[in-house]
Amino acid sequence: MTGLTSTVTNQHRSIEKAAKVKNPLEPFSSEFSKYTNGDFEVNIYCKWKNDMDSKTLKWAFKLAERNVSPFYKTGPIGWQPKVKQSDLNKNWARYLVATDKQKNPIAYAMFRFDMDYGNSVLYCYEMQVEKEYQRKGLGRFIMNALEKMARHYQMEKLILTVLSNNEAGITFFKGLGFGVDDTSPDAAENSGYQILSKSLL
Repeated sequence: MTGLTSTVTNQHRSIEKAAKVKNPLEPFSSEFSKYTNGDFEVNIYCKWKNDMDSKTLKWAFKLAERNVSPFYKTGPIGWQPKVKQSDLNKNWARYLVATDKQKNPIAYAMFRFDMDYGNSVLYCYEMQVEKEYQRKGLGRFIMNALEKMARHYQMEKLILTVLSNNEAGITFFKGLGFGVDDTSPDAAENSGYQILSKSLL
C-alpha cells in the first residue's frame, strides 16, 4: 500500500508541477515554435485560456463547428453549440495555436494536465485544423508537441476523445500510435465516442 500511495503522490506532484508552468511548450521552443513543410510555414504558441484574445477563442469554436458538427449531428450525441462553446472556455484550458505568415490562426489543440482514472495524463480535448491546411503534417506536428510536453512533465498517458463516426479522425490518431483506452465506452453502449490513449511509460 505504501508503494501505491507513493506512486499516486508522485503523479499528483507531476501534475502540480506542470500546472504551475505558464508555458509548458517553452522548453521545446526551438523544436516546436515553428513548423515548415515546403513553402508552408506556421508559428506555434501556447497560452492559458485566460490569456487568449476573445477573437481567437471565437474562431476556435467556429472551427470546431465547421469540422465536427456534422459528425455530432449524425451521431447519438447531437450538436450542442452552447456545450461546445462552454467546453472551449474553461478557465483551466490551455491552447496550442498555429498561425500563418499573416498571423491568422489556422489550427489549435485545447488540453490540460490532469488525473484520469488514477493516471496522470495530458488530456487533449480538441484538436482542429482549418480544412485548407489539412494533410500538410500540421496535425501530426501539434500532436507530437503535446506528446513531448506530456513526456517532459512525466505524464503516464496522452489521452483524447474522438467521435465514433469520425473514421478519418480515428485513422489519424491510430496512425500516431493511439489505441482504444480501457476507459472507453463499450460499443454496445452506443455512446457515440471513443476514448483513445497512448501510453508514455
